Amino acid sequence: MKSLITGSMAYDTIMVFEDQFKNHILPDQTHILNVAFLVPGMTRHLGGCAGNIAYTLKLLGGDPVIMATVGEDFDPYAKYLAAKGLESEHITVVPDTFTAQAFITTDIDNNQIIAFHPGAMNFAHQNKIGDAKDIQLGIVGPDGRDAMIEHSEQFKALGIPFIFDPGQGLPMFDGSDCLKFLNEATYAVVNDYESEMLLDKTGLSLEELSNKVEALVVTRGGKGSEVYVGEEKISVPCAPVSDVVDPTGCGDAYRGGLMYGLTKGLDWKTSAQIASLCGAIKIEQSGTQNHYFTTAEFAKRYQEAFGESVEL
Repeated sequence: MKSLITGSMAYDTIMVFEDQFKNHILPDQTHILNVAFLVPGMTRHLGGCAGNIAYTLKLLGGDPVIMATVGEDFDPYAKYLAAKGLESEHITVVPDTFTAQAFITTDIDNNQIIAFHPGAMNFAHQNKIGDAKDIQLGIVGPDGRDAMIEHSEQFKALGIPFIFDPGQGLPMFDGSDCLKFLNEATYAVVNDYESEMLLDKTGLSLEELSNKVEALVVTRGGKGSEVYVGEEKISVPCAPVSDVVDPTGCGDAYRGGLMYGLTKGLDWKTSAQIASLCGAIKIEQSGTQNHYFTTAEFAKRYQEAFGESVEL
C-alpha cells in the first residue's frame, strides 16, 4: 500500500550543549536575551519530517512516496534516497533556493533550541496530491503554510485518508485553521506540547478534538503515548531504551511506525506499540536516519518490549 508523505526535506545540523539551558537563561531577563552556548559536539545529517518518516516506514517494509520541494543543493540527498530505495519522482527542485536547513542545539536534559530556514519548502504548494498515483494513505506534515492547507484540501477532495501532523508548523495556524484541518483529516498526531497549543487555539478538550477525527494520537515523550479513538483512550508505554543518545527525529520515527500499522490494517494498540518501538530505536542513534533494523530484529525486540508478537 503506497503512502504519500508530504512535508519538509532538510539538512539537520545537530549540536550538543553539555549543560542545561536553564542554567544560562535568566527568566526575568528574556526581553533582552543575549546568550551563546558552547557546543563541542556537532554533526550534520539528512533530515526533514518527510524524509525521516519515509525512512522508518521503508525500514518496516512500507511503500512511502515523498512529496516535497528542495533547493539546488539537494543532489547528495537525492543520491542517498536512491541508494535506500526511496523514489524522488515527486520531489521538486526549486531554482535559486536552498533545501530547508535545521540548526538544532540539544542540552543534557534533551531540551532543544532549533533555528529553521525553510528555503525551497516555501514553494511546496506547487506540488499537487493528485500527481501521485495509487495512494492509499497520506500525511500532511510540517511544510510551507500554503502547502499544508492545500494538501489537506486535496487529500480530502480525492477521498484519500490522511494524518494531520502539524508539528513545528502549528504556530502558523489559528484556531479556525486547526479546526478546518481536523475536519478534513482522518487522523491527527501531535506531541504533548502541540496538544496543549491545540487546546489553547481551539478552546476544546482533547476528547472534543478527537471527535473530529477517527483517532487522535498524543505522544508524551518518556511517558508514552495515548490514542483517543471513539470513546476510548488507549495508553501505550514507551518501549525500553538501551541508551538515550539523541531525541531528534523520534517523533518522525513514531509516525513512520504508526503509518505502517495503518497500512497493514492493524489495531490502534499494536500500531502505537510499533510506533513506540520505532521511536525507541531511533533515540539510541545520533541523527534522524541513522537507525537501522531488519524486520526479524524488530519483531524480536517488539516481543521483548510488549510481551506479544507482531508480524511485519
